[in-house]
Amino acid sequence: MPAPEDTELLTLLSTGLALLEPDGRVQWLNPALGEMLDVGPRTAVGQNLSALLRNPALLPHLARTLGEGRAFNLRGTAFHVGRGRELVADVTMQPVAEERILVEVHPLAPDLTPAATPLSATLRGLAHEVKNPLAGLRGAAQLLERRLGDDDLRQLASMVIAEADRLAALADGLLRHGGSARIAPVNVHELLERLEALVAAEPGAPATRHDYDPSLPDIQGDADRLLQVLLNLTRNATQASARTITLRTRVDHGVRLGERVVRAALRVDIVDDGSGVPAELRDTLFQPLVSGHPEGTGLGLALSREIALEHGGDLRYTSHPGETTFSLYLPMERA
Repeated sequence: MPAPEDTELLTLLSTGLALLEPDGRVQWLNPALGEMLDVGPRTAVGQNLSALLRNPALLPHLARTLGEGRAFNLRGTAFHVGRGRELVADVTMQPVAEERILVEVHPLAPDLTPAATPLSATLRGLAHEVKNPLAGLRGAAQLLERRLGDDDLRQLASMVIAEADRLAALADGLLRHGGSARIAPVNVHELLERLEALVAAEPGAPATRHDYDPSLPDIQGDADRLLQVLLNLTRNATQASARTITLRTRVDHGVRLGERVVRAALRVDIVDDGSGVPAELRDTLFQPLVSGHPEGTGLGLALSREIALEHGGDLRYTSHPGETTFSLYLPMERA
């Protein structure tokens, strides 16, 4: 069994985990794997994992893992689990103490196939990989929240938990086949308050100013995804050495968004006084893998614009040294 102090964190992971006896019988598995197999963790104990996955080809690999004392990976393997469902997954097997085998099961969404575009596969692979550290981060923050006596520190731990949940939901959106935005009423000024709190919590954060139109109604959108767009924009401003970021909201009329002209669009501006967008990047800034920062991935703005388009809106910018404005446009009436 996993050490008692580790069990609480292991149960929070979204990756399916099982600890096996040398003959392949389950000694322990976490709830994530139980959900994948449609079996209770306690019910699974004592059963052979290859029988639960209905794939006898797994047994030779388990034996080889112990025999050679090293990890083995099975990529894109099809298994048949509870209620006749097919599970396509990557499986990692590695030997651990006392001749036990630790098995990790990473289910693949239907889009994670060789036919997927390289960028699509890369983004979904990235989403898959970040879910485990996010779960560990959330679990650690929960333990801290319970043990801290200071209210301010507990509030910071709660913020970490909320952000871990938000990013896990974004990762789920990338992993779900045809995952769509979760549309609900969004108060954009409440969203900007969350953004300001997150910006202020980062080291060396620039000062923030407000220029709001208080008459704005709620819009229909996915709050988590929209917050991610705004976070990407403010972090770009920070990387551009901005000392001040202005958050501005307005309503524009007769705006062209894609192939249609909307009567009214909400505009959220992120204005910074940083160094601006380099001239050589201005025509390709929203393309994937284009970045003006040495350590940048070039995915933030590409994903941000994709989220804007997903909401029927757009993401645009104007820039010169000392003032750069990224504008998120969202239709007041969702198409």
